[in-house]
Amino acid sequence: MARPGSGLLVPMNGVGYPPQNLARVVVWEWLNEHGRWRPYSAAVCHHIENVLKGDARGSVVLGQVDAQLSPYIIDLQSMHQFRQDTGTMRPVQRNFYEPSSAPGKGVVWEWENDNSSWTPYDMEICVTIQNAYEKQHPWLDLTSLGFSYLIDFNSMSQTNRQSQRKRRLRRRMDLAYPLIMGSIPKSQSWPVGASSGQPCSCQQCILVNSTRAASNAILASQRRKLYGGTGGNSSATGTITAVRQSNTFAGTSLWSPTSSSSGANHNNISVGGGHAKAEQVQSPLSSANFPCSPVMPSLSSAHGHHTLTINGQNNLNRPGTQRISMGTARGAIPPGVPALPVKNLTGSGPVHPALAGMTGILMCAAGLPVCLTRAPKPILHPPPINKSDMKPVPGINGMRRKTKKKHLKRGKNPEDVVRRYTEKIKVVPDEDCTICMERLVMSSGYEGVLQHKGIKPELVGKLGKCGHMYHLLCLVAMYNNGNKDGSLQCPTCKTIYGEKTGTQPPGKMEYHIIPHCLPGYADSKTIRIVYDIPAGIQTNEHPNPGKKFSARGFPRHCYLPDNEKGRKVLKLLIMAWDRRLIFTIGTSSTTGESDTVVWNEIHHKTEFGSNLTGHGYPDPNYLDNVLTELSAQGVGEDNLKD
Repeated sequence: MARPGSGLLVPMNGVGYPPQNLARVVVWEWLNEHGRWRPYSAAVCHHIENVLKGDARGSVVLGQVDAQLSPYIIDLQSMHQFRQDTGTMRPVQRNFYEPSSAPGKGVVWEWENDNSSWTPYDMEICVTIQNAYEKQHPWLDLTSLGFSYLIDFNSMSQTNRQSQRKRRLRRRMDLAYPLIMGSIPKSQSWPVGASSGQPCSCQQCILVNSTRAASNAILASQRRKLYGGTGGNSSATGTITAVRQSNTFAGTSLWSPTSSSSGANHNNISVGGGHAKAEQVQSPLSSANFPCSPVMPSLSSAHGHHTLTINGQNNLNRPGTQRISMGTARGAIPPGVPALPVKNLTGSGPVHPALAGMTGILMCAAGLPVCLTRAPKPILHPPPINKSDMKPVPGINGMRRKTKKKHLKRGKNPEDVVRRYTEKIKVVPDEDCTICMERLVMSSGYEGVLQHKGIKPELVGKLGKCGHMYHLLCLVAMYNNGNKDGSLQCPTCKTIYGEKTGTQPPGKMEYHIIPHCLPGYADSKTIRIVYDIPAGIQTNEHPNPGKKFSARGFPRHCYLPDNEKGRKVLKLLIMAWDRRLIFTIGTSSTTGESDTVVWNEIHHKTEFGSNLTGHGYPDPNYLDNVLTELSAQGVGEDNLKD
């Protein structure tokens, strides 16, 4: 089985290089939120390698090769992927495989996801599957790689050994990943024009170049501070503290130390992150090993040995030696130092995330102290609660509601529904019917398309509450195209006639009091609502009858203050649940997934102890806003019984 190269590689600005005269296939990967390294496509990897040849400390604009990746930039010096519109940063790594492995041949193995589209396997798994396939094994067990899946090559399927769920898989040919021999030579800076040698003038490249210029200014400033007084003293004694770049994203200070030691004969440098067992290699520390490190000129002539500590399996692809400071290590942010968030989850803070990062770079270049810190995480749930502490909500019977198939709406006769809420007009005004856009004095635009006994195409009716007028046949057509639940909604003013119901799939709703208070409601306990809807099969009222629908993120926890208005909102939410209006089946606005359970225009607060996502507290207008949303669904305060 092909594996990533196992030779000892010396890191250069966080980028690993294979030994001289050894051919290897290069695969660039990014770390997702589940801790899995996901490969970039072969085309993107070729693009990154081309940039790397020009400037090993440069930046890569991924949108130049893949339009879907246009917001992303890779900084080769820090080995991180940066998203310009949100400020999100993810580690990247450069992995090596045998030329005869799957990436070297352009073979891609993929599995079919819930959207009926294809997702590539992690590269390690892809290499393993291809190796078994070439050896003509009938099946492959992925348990040894940490996945409870069985691959069947005869049926080209993947089976979950626990749930027994089976998915299709496929093998397809794509562009082979880049092949390299030994180290990569350096050439001119990147990006450059196609023929003129002038820098590219697109907005993305301007941002990249300005970022690089600021970074270079920072490094120059740090060199002056580090070696301004001891540049000519080759035997100077001092403390060298190496900082893991990943500490920036763990909520600690940028200058938080990982190790330190002092003395004239030994200096310890810690490279990389990871929690694997450390390997220690005795190696002379010189500018030949670290050509881009600013500290080498003053260290290479020092006497004695230096210990290079390399941590973790993928140490060659992780940042480690970019930031080195002299002096005493600081474990906390000093007083008076401004903290700028690397990522602002809401985008509603005083500084845009991307602008915050650029501001920090420029302030640091100007000699101003800056500490980059991670933005606080949202507090989604309260502290653990015993079941005995959950109390019923006063004034509301029970603590649970269920929606079963027997509660689904029953169809109503369209003619009866239309006649119930309208009255005939004898003198018809000369104006448009806003449903068919024909004049009311003319026949309905649905004449010949829709026929109902007793309703002639020229008949016009007026809705009882709002007084808007339409062809009766047009109202029948509108009802047939809607929910068919016995209710009508005026297309002009949205007034609801009858009891509107929705298409919410079966599930359960629970509600109770918990002994904690919400931000902004210090004098009140909290009402917790728990919605739980399982996945299932769509029915005739849904977008794709007979097709499966997914239910992501359930059970969903929502919160209200336990006061008079909060209890009123709860009563109306229970009524909306009974009418199947809280959820529906559609396309998720956050993930883009279709045929899944989504919220149905009634906002809920799902964040308990903060409001970083915009779905939490304090929010003094929320209760009034949700009452308005419920009223728009026909669930108003006038429906409550005293």
